[in-house]
Amino acid sequence: SELIKPYLGSKYKVTEVPKSLIFYMSKHSGPVNEIQWCPVREQSHMLLSASMDKTVKVWDAVDTGCCLKTYSCHSCAVRAARWSPCGRRILSGGFDSMLHLTDVETGKQILSMKTEFRISALKFHPTESNVFICGGFSPEVKAWDLRTSKVLRVYKAAVQQTLDILFLPEGREFLTSTDAVSRDSADRTIIAWDFQSAAKISNQIFHERYTCPSLSLHPKESVFVAQTNGNYLALFSAQRPYRINKKKRYEGHKVEGFAVGCEFSPDGTLLVTGSSDGKVFFYNYHTSRIIRTLSAHKEACVSAIFHPVLPSLLATCDWAGEIKIWQ
Repeated sequence: SELIKPYLGSKYKVTEVPKSLIFYMSKHSGPVNEIQWCPVREQSHMLLSASMDKTVKVWDAVDTGCCLKTYSCHSCAVRAARWSPCGRRILSGGFDSMLHLTDVETGKQILSMKTEFRISALKFHPTESNVFICGGFSPEVKAWDLRTSKVLRVYKAAVQQTLDILFLPEGREFLTSTDAVSRDSADRTIIAWDFQSAAKISNQIFHERYTCPSLSLHPKESVFVAQTNGNYLALFSAQRPYRINKKKRYEGHKVEGFAVGCEFSPDGTLLVTGSSDGKVFFYNYHTSRIIRTLSAHKEACVSAIFHPVLPSLLATCDWAGEIKIWQ
């Protein structure tokens, strides 16, 4: 993309709150579950989307707003899809319990693997590009190796479902947010794991009786946020013992049972979240005040993500199957 080229050599500057709609993209016929900008900076004009309509799509979301490709390898809703770190492949998992690794150019499946559960969360390891973690409607989370198509490790917890997975810097530890089984579920909502040994480091991180549909790491500081079904974002230390910050809560948006995503801006100054009423909320990370809200969608807005290179470019998606690009 010619638009991205000038920014590749320079340091990311300040994130402004986007004001105007650039592209409106509506080729999905079902809710969009997840969107992700391509992690390869030179190819970051491409946006990936996973939908309940059983498809994964790649868009040129910077220059044209066009759908470049549709991948239809799943027989049920696609709940999770991630770019491979090299940007040439897409890993997707769905309610058909299948994992597919697809070649972006040809659309062919490089690998297809069957799991024992419906998949709801996938994350690549931050330093080992062939390793990913997969979770879903199961008490187990699994680490897979793409080179062997085999499970490397199994992480077992007394939970019904894994909602999100977050690697901590360097990838030695990761967090899962879960729906716990027992009635005293408050002590198991967020679990910290040792990646290598599969040992549980802590399940005493979050003590309120809310599930946390999504987790997000700050780009510069050692903190992470958890989206809660209590309609607020909670802030935690990303180092043991992962203490909650009781002085800061980001509230005002609504979650209401949707898997609403949250994310920091690349410069770490803003926290952005969708809302079940279709709005996007921008919080000042330091003061936790709402800077602005954007009436982005008519249906629940489940994801809002800043572009990694172009300052203040934002992608949002919703439960009606729409994706919008703002600046």
